[in-house]
Amino acid sequence: MYEKVGVGADLRAEQARAESDESAARADLDRLSNKVRTRAAQLLESPDGSDGPSRQAAAARAEELVQLLETRMSSASEQLGRLRGEAERHAPEDGDTHTELPEELQPRDTEHAQSLLRTATAELASRAEALTRAREAHAELLDAHRAAEDAAGGFDEIAAMLRDLLREHAAEEEQDEPDPYAGDLEEARRGAAEARRSLRGCSADLSAAEAAVREASDVLVRHANSTRYEQVRTPARQQIRELPASALPEHAAKWADAFAPRLRVLTDELAQLERNRDSIVDRLRGLVESALATLRSAQRLSRLPEGLGEWSGQEFLRIRFEEPDQATLTERLGEVVDEATRAAVKKNSDLRRDGMSLLLRGVAAALQPKGVAVEILKPDAVLRAERVPVGQMGDVFSGGQLLTAAIALYCTMAALRSNDRGRDRHRHAGTLFLDNPIGRANATYLLELQRAVSDALGVQLLYTTGLFDTTALAEFPLVIRLRNDADLRAGLKYISVEEHLRPGLPQPAPAAEGEGEAVHSEITATRMFKRPAQSPA
Repeated sequence: MYEKVGVGADLRAEQARAESDESAARADLDRLSNKVRTRAAQLLESPDGSDGPSRQAAAARAEELVQLLETRMSSASEQLGRLRGEAERHAPEDGDTHTELPEELQPRDTEHAQSLLRTATAELASRAEALTRAREAHAELLDAHRAAEDAAGGFDEIAAMLRDLLREHAAEEEQDEPDPYAGDLEEARRGAAEARRSLRGCSADLSAAEAAVREASDVLVRHANSTRYEQVRTPARQQIRELPASALPEHAAKWADAFAPRLRVLTDELAQLERNRDSIVDRLRGLVESALATLRSAQRLSRLPEGLGEWSGQEFLRIRFEEPDQATLTERLGEVVDEATRAAVKKNSDLRRDGMSLLLRGVAAALQPKGVAVEILKPDAVLRAERVPVGQMGDVFSGGQLLTAAIALYCTMAALRSNDRGRDRHRHAGTLFLDNPIGRANATYLLELQRAVSDALGVQLLYTTGLFDTTALAEFPLVIRLRNDADLRAGLKYISVEEHLRPGLPQPAPAAEGEGEAVHSEITATRMFKRPAQSPA
């Protein structure tokens, strides 16, 4: 029972709501116009309004169409607003039109206007594209103009820097029109840097050349003022002496042409003198080489015989020197000849220029810088092979040793002379008379040494003495006492043989039959005659 009562209450509530909805729908219907109600009645009578689902589907389609129409209307409203804005913006300020169109461009109707608009739009597009290209070209030209201005500024700086480096440049009116530079600014800067370096080098060369010209001018003036050319009276010399040094280079070419003939003559004469000098040097070189060969022969010929202890087979003289090569020898001998030539033209020169002096100076020059070293064996009682430089003989040798060394040197020189004369195989190399050598060298080992050296070199020694030293005299195979006899009437003195103390000479062999007279090889008499001095007339 309660359930039935509850259900009835729900129904009544639903009835109330339905009535309320009906009232509201009727009120809405009443508010609609007759046209709308008539259209609604028509739609209800159509298939779409036959039942509820058809009406709902038709309503849904209508809603979609309404939304579509509202969207189109909104878009059209927006477009209309834009067009109105553009029309207001593009509207002419004065008058009804922007410009007066020609008659053929005035639209006759809408289609004609659209056709003209399309044509104008296409032309506008082409003109816009051309404008874009022109703007791009303009921008490129602006960039090129700015780059050209920057390059021009850089070139101006480089040109100003180069002008500052030049000490002297031509005046503006004298300058030629420069050619356009084909490179860019960086190349110009590199070229300017290279030009600066080259200019600095050229400036240094120019300064050096100017200094050389000044020095040459000073040398020329000093040369012209030299006392050597006081006898030269040429106009050129007078001009050189009188003109300032700065003006000399201007006349150099003229003077060179004036001096050219004389220069050829002097050159030929100098060439002839040079040939003569070479001939003299060549002849002197032959003499010097011969002298050096003589020194080597002197050492070779001073070899001592056997039987002298440590001296056996030794060279009494030892001569050492460094022989120069041909080029060095020729150069040094040329200096000797030049020195002698300068001394010949120099006043008050005491340099001797005879052949022997020139040869001695040539030998000395050939042996430079070390010279020649000569050592000699020192005579002593045990004959030790001790050598002493000849410069120390006076300090080291005694009187007897000096005399013995002098005799040995003479015997060597005599053998050398005999060798130079082509008589090296001849036993007899000469005779040496000694004036009282026993007074200084009376030691038996010195006498034995003297006789051994002279016998080896083929020199005959004749000793004369007033001393009766039996120990010393016992060393000689032949001792002859001489006597001085005076002829008072003739005023002459004679030396005669008193006696033979030691007849040690070998007896001559008798001559064989048919060979002529025998050769006794003995002195039978000696006489000396002195020519009296002639009285002056």
